[in-house]
Amino acid sequence: MAAEEEGRTEEPSEYKLEKARKEGRVAKSQEIGSALVLLFIVVMLIFLSKWIFNQLLAVMSFYFSRTGTYNLDNPGLFQFFLEVFVKCVFPLLLISAVVSVAANIIQTKGFIFSLKPIEPKFSKIVPKVGEYLKKTIFSAKGLFNVAKSIGKVAIICFVGFLFIKKDVFILCQIIKSGQIFEALKQIAMMAAQILIVVAVIFLIISIPDYFIQKKDFMEEMKMTKQEVKEEYKEMEGDPEVKSKLTQMQRQMLQQNIPKAVTESDVVITNPTHFAVALKYDSTQSEAPVVNAKGEDEVALRIRRIANENQIPVVENRPVARELYTNLEVGDIIPEKYFKVITLIYAQLDKYKNL
Repeated sequence: MAAEEEGRTEEPSEYKLEKARKEGRVAKSQEIGSALVLLFIVVMLIFLSKWIFNQLLAVMSFYFSRTGTYNLDNPGLFQFFLEVFVKCVFPLLLISAVVSVAANIIQTKGFIFSLKPIEPKFSKIVPKVGEYLKKTIFSAKGLFNVAKSIGKVAIICFVGFLFIKKDVFILCQIIKSGQIFEALKQIAMMAAQILIVVAVIFLIISIPDYFIQKKDFMEEMKMTKQEVKEEYKEMEGDPEVKSKLTQMQRQMLQQNIPKAVTESDVVITNPTHFAVALKYDSTQSEAPVVNAKGEDEVALRIRRIANENQIPVVENRPVARELYTNLEVGDIIPEKYFKVITLIYAQLDKYKNL
């Protein structure tokens, strides 16, 4: 069912996307990871093929040479097999794990660790066959996945057919001549070629699949208007979120001191230690707002900018100190400072009725 049919017409907010990310739900394509893992494993096998083949010959030689001297329950038999098995398989497992993790990190734009997807839930234990079939088969997404799987099988069969058809005559000639090792080598080459071509094709196909998965994810994350309102209320009521937003706003204002000072009405100084720039807009607030503030070097910079732009600079030590200490950028002047600030504005002859 489309998001619009469920009433989810609003684009997902950053807050919801971030929350989903913390739960391990992000837009990604499994096909990219699978294709890269297949490609790198095949390349690794090609480079290690001679060494792995020699290891297998060593295993065969070890067991055939001891057929008459070792009992089947001899621990050395299994230990030797285990050592060779680990040596041959470990590089493939390592490259598979590294490539798989790297593919996910690239898609999700960073490392995500969350235990949320594997949290035990009773609803997951109880089988819901009807809902599962509806999601996996009887839906647009399910049909797309089925078509994608059938297409992958068809690609493997087609590529395999082309390469086998091309080299089958040579393989038959080698087998007829009785060169077993050459025949095995030819089969291995054919298999490697097929797998590399298939892996590259899968990787090319996985790129549009990623964008399809991303589109589906954003569609799934869409919100109703009621959800938007509730989320806004939740964020407004969250002291931590509110504090971070306020801090970000203040940092942005403080970082843009030149513009803030030039837009101010007056700069109150200490005269050198503190400087506070005020701006009053009756359409925005009922009292002047701290537009910028600074101490020592920043205070001198504010004064210099004010002088260069003909912004009035008023020296008032106690007021400058009080405003700098008790207020932040973006704060409205409290009522207890109205009288003294009114006098300062009256001196400017700009606002008679504050």
